[in-house]
Amino acid sequence: MLNDVLDLSLTNVEREQSAGDFSVDLVAEDEVGNPVIIENQLEKSDHDHLGKLITYLTAINARQAIWVVADPRPEHIGAISWLNESLAASFYLLKVEAVRIGESPPAPLLTLIVGPSEEGREVGVTKKELAERYEIRHRFWSVLLEKAKERTKLHANISPGQHSYISTGAGRAGLYFNYSIRRHDSQVELYIDRGKDSEEWNKGVFDTFFASKDTIEVEFGGAIEWQRLDNRRACRIMKTLDLGGYRDEDKWPEIHDAMIDAMMRLERALRPHIASLQV
Repeated sequence: MLNDVLDLSLTNVEREQSAGDFSVDLVAEDEVGNPVIIENQLEKSDHDHLGKLITYLTAINARQAIWVVADPRPEHIGAISWLNESLAASFYLLKVEAVRIGESPPAPLLTLIVGPSEEGREVGVTKKELAERYEIRHRFWSVLLEKAKERTKLHANISPGQHSYISTGAGRAGLYFNYSIRRHDSQVELYIDRGKDSEEWNKGVFDTFFASKDTIEVEFGGAIEWQRLDNRRACRIMKTLDLGGYRDEDKWPEIHDAMIDAMMRLERALRPHIASLQV
């Protein structure tokens, strides 16, 4: 019946197979001879049996686990779905019921509640990639901040994070000097946003700076990108660097140096104008 419901080819079933100090209800083999564990629970699913399922799986080095219960709890359905996002093993949760038609003898009815799927695997891969991305960016910011402390105090009190940018105040509420990093490029910027209902103030500050565009760019030492962002609340004054991003780890020393240099030049060019703001 399991083979029919799950479209598997289970054979060579053994009862109460030893797994260390425990014994598995049933152990079968799939079509290529790999062990498959089957745990039966004729009651509501519980944490104890979920723990047994994972323990047995690892104890006998199985790649598939089947949990048959009378009443699957929502939290255990969610747990099995989460486990199936891993590429390590496949988990099936089935509900068993007794049915009869007329005066026929009672018979078991197995219903698949949740099992492995390609979509679930893709979700798992995506989560793994996100976790890897966060770890790489944390390392990137850690190195940049340590190196930056040797040249400027601007971000000296900032801790490395996992996200795509790190920020520090520019000495005026609503103004921030940000480092940003993407897969294969980076940028430094002055971000202008005082928060909710501040669009008029943000645009006014941007326009004030833009009126001194030529002077600021001469002090910076090159062209700057001026983004008023009329369809958004915030504005930014920024410089994009095309040397590489967090995925280009072999170029990190060069990228860090370029970002720190650009940030120092941007701060130097904008600091007098920030100090003289009248809005």
